[in-house]
Amino acid sequence: MTAAVPEVRIRLANDRPVRNDGEYVLYWMIAARRTRANFALQRAVEIARELGRPLLVFEALRCGYRWASDRLHTFVLQGMADNAEACAKAGVTYLPYVEPHAGAGKGLLAALAAKACAVVTDEFPCFFVPRMVAAAARTLPVRLEVVDGNGLLPLRVGDKVFGRAFDFRRFLQKALPAHLGDFPQGEPLRGHDLGAAALPRGVAKQWPAASAALLAAEASALAALPIDHAVGAVALRGGPVAAGAALRTFLADRLPRYSEERSEPDADCASGLSPYLHFGHVSVHQVFAGLAKQEHWTRDKIKATTSGQRGWMGMSDTAESFVDELLTWRELGYNYTWQRDDYEDFESLPEWCKATLAKHAADPREHVYTLEQFAASRTHDPVWNAAQSQLRETGVMQNYLRMLWGKKVLEWTARPQDAMAILIELNNRYALDGRNPNSYTGISWVLGRYDRPWAPERSVYGVLRYMSSTNTVKKLRMKQYLARWAGGGPVAGSVFPARG
Repeated sequence: MTAAVPEVRIRLANDRPVRNDGEYVLYWMIAARRTRANFALQRAVEIARELGRPLLVFEALRCGYRWASDRLHTFVLQGMADNAEACAKAGVTYLPYVEPHAGAGKGLLAALAAKACAVVTDEFPCFFVPRMVAAAARTLPVRLEVVDGNGLLPLRVGDKVFGRAFDFRRFLQKALPAHLGDFPQGEPLRGHDLGAAALPRGVAKQWPAASAALLAAEASALAALPIDHAVGAVALRGGPVAAGAALRTFLADRLPRYSEERSEPDADCASGLSPYLHFGHVSVHQVFAGLAKQEHWTRDKIKATTSGQRGWMGMSDTAESFVDELLTWRELGYNYTWQRDDYEDFESLPEWCKATLAKHAADPREHVYTLEQFAASRTHDPVWNAAQSQLRETGVMQNYLRMLWGKKVLEWTARPQDAMAILIELNNRYALDGRNPNSYTGISWVLGRYDRPWAPERSVYGVLRYMSSTNTVKKLRMKQYLARWAGGGPVAGSVFPARG
């Protein structure tokens, strides 16, 4: 008998009943795009087994969301191909749907829900997902359950906004141990014996499943979609299979160097997991379980403390360094966007940040660049240009340089409000891990969130933390990195086509 999904992770989104005479249980896969270690999928299987009904997994890819591009579509489609194969092996009906034009998928969820006993979907506290789920909850004729698999700490346990990482770490030290025994099943589809679900009549004709060419992310198939083709696909492959390989590579080859070299651009020892975590191709539980296995770690090694200091899990120093990023800083961002709807607004910054920025808003700027100049790596600073070029060409950016990248945009824009808007645009358009809670809290960290005042007070920055390219080059090993990325890129017309 397997453990049930913890109740604290399940949210009833409407007051509709479970329909016992439905034909199947529908899992609407929107954020946890994987078939392993997935609380929402596990919950859908639980309901299906209780009712003796088959399971239908529905994964859709819209084209009308902001920043939709070849890059993002390719990464998601590669995951859909993995999920199609996994569901086929388990004997589970899987419907991968890719919108051919904006709005084409309207009515599909309702058509599937009309024959369902219940609908289960993923919690994700950011971007358009909460609005989409809320709209579905108002219209679906059956129960909609929303399941939280975002972090090791369930979102609803952290019932307030934490202003500092130190305070959130103290909370984790108190609250997290009680939840470390509640991990999702590794393979919730294993032993599935409820048969295949039949699609409602007319669904396959009106909303056909994604073609083999689309699931292979072929260029010709992508070219037919109304998405941004200027942001091209990258070498990094998406999907749960690639995510698993990336996790194994990190644990075996990069983790031993992580605490000492993670900030070094030439060392290339970051985990590389953030795109996979963002798209749900791997879960934080899988990452933590892999780390725990390598560390021979058990829960009894946790230190009994609420000091707020790092190093409390009882792992090696390098593992503790990674855990603090994975748990404290990652889940701090999820806590914020779960609690606040204004996470992308300048006015949501702490008062001291807004005050010091307002005080220095009229300070002269030595350089002021446009959005297009930033996007094309056309500044005077080769270090900044290199970081932007890496982001534009690969969809990722070296960890330490991402902080410097943000600080310089603040310094080289006419107003701090402009800086925030430009950072959101650049990050969400090019980064595979953009449009995420950590995108917004990371950008707002540049403007002071989760930080403190720093002396001396400076022009433009006020008492915000200052960073310089000169000091960065002196402090870090960057010769190889700069040789590869400092060339910049051309500006060919408008790199930001108008979007409706």
